[in-house]
Amino acid sequence: MKTLIKNAKVVTSDGLVDAAVLIEGSKIAAIDPAIQTQVDRSVDATGHYLLPGLIDDQVHFRDPGLTHKEDLAHASRACAKGGVTSFLEMPNTIPNATTQKLINDKLELASKTSLVNYGFYIGATPDNLDELKTAVRTPGIKIFIGSSTGDLLVDNQDTLERIFAETTLRICAHCEDEATVRANQEIFAGQTDIATHSKIRNHEAAVIATKRSIDLATRHNHPFHVLHVSTADEVELISTASNLITAEVCPHHLFFNVDDYDRLGSQIKMNPSIKTRHDNAALFKALLDGTIEVIATDHAPHTLEEKAKPYPECPSGLPAVENSLALMLNEVSKDRCTINQVASWMSTAPARVWDIKSKGRIEVGYDADLVLIDLELKQKIDNATQQTKCKWSPWHGTELTGWAIATWVMGRQVMKLEHGQYIFDETRMGSEILYEHS
Repeated sequence: MKTLIKNAKVVTSDGLVDAAVLIEGSKIAAIDPAIQTQVDRSVDATGHYLLPGLIDDQVHFRDPGLTHKEDLAHASRACAKGGVTSFLEMPNTIPNATTQKLINDKLELASKTSLVNYGFYIGATPDNLDELKTAVRTPGIKIFIGSSTGDLLVDNQDTLERIFAETTLRICAHCEDEATVRANQEIFAGQTDIATHSKIRNHEAAVIATKRSIDLATRHNHPFHVLHVSTADEVELISTASNLITAEVCPHHLFFNVDDYDRLGSQIKMNPSIKTRHDNAALFKALLDGTIEVIATDHAPHTLEEKAKPYPECPSGLPAVENSLALMLNEVSKDRCTINQVASWMSTAPARVWDIKSKGRIEVGYDADLVLIDLELKQKIDNATQQTKCKWSPWHGTELTGWAIATWVMGRQVMKLEHGQYIFDETRMGSEILYEHS
């Protein structure tokens, strides 16, 4: 099958070019092919931008074990709607993905249910070092240095030293200091104001854990990725760290702050917590200057009924995967960043950080994971049209300028926006992500 996407403004590693892109099978076969090239299908992309498909390197799709909140079928359709062609999912499903067998089980499940490409981290526990040392078919190791589910909390220094010293896969971590969080919980015990959450999981909790992780990575010469940076203070730590250290930020930490609790309440209860306007500005600046390289969502849905429980019973987490690109394209429309920067933060950089083969760029020989963008399209985020199984967004009612209108996964078009309706082709599933280190 040959498809020609013509007359597009193509975002390449060399910049923005007016070009046609030829897809043959699952690969990008040519950029600006010969005019006489015969194709099976031609797509006129006049006035639109073609980006490499997004790679969201931090999602919680709840499958298996918590599928009343989300599952791979709904979540991967949300990915396709939002231009996300590949995801890397965290290990805190039920059971926790802490062995090679459980990683393999998730890969098998995804092969039958995921519309887009998929990969799964292996989770660290206090006693699974042998599994971490021999793990394959995974992007890396996830450590929860802070509260988590099951047996995924790893806070003991000796255990952390061994993981950083004896494993080879890149490590990423949820960085919130458990001792600080517990001490703050005692101080604020009995408080029911949702804003208390940002006092318990405060700046200090994030900074202590991030500093600790960077120290471990530096001393053991081990590549390390700081997940969901939430504070300006962490930016300072990362900016002076070695090139072993990479980092990411999530849309909720870029765009929400403690002033939004009055409006949104527990919908924006997150771990790490929402911080201040000052932190919002510092995080965006860190993206622009390259200190933070990656944007990911930490898509972590719960039902609205669960989120409506009183604090502190309401769970932490929010859905974002289908709206993250539009949120950033809206920033392009306001001239706060460029579309090339968005492609770097959401596609090229995560492919580089996680050693992903043949993704993250529009280049000959790369996988034909592509997203077509209408930078002029204005739409409101609406709970009623969300593809995520939980069917809500904290950005409900927000009008954004710039949306994905078509998505290709390994050469097949899986989503198109036609007459205001999202149409999905679910006749074939996505593919397991391959890594250079495998």
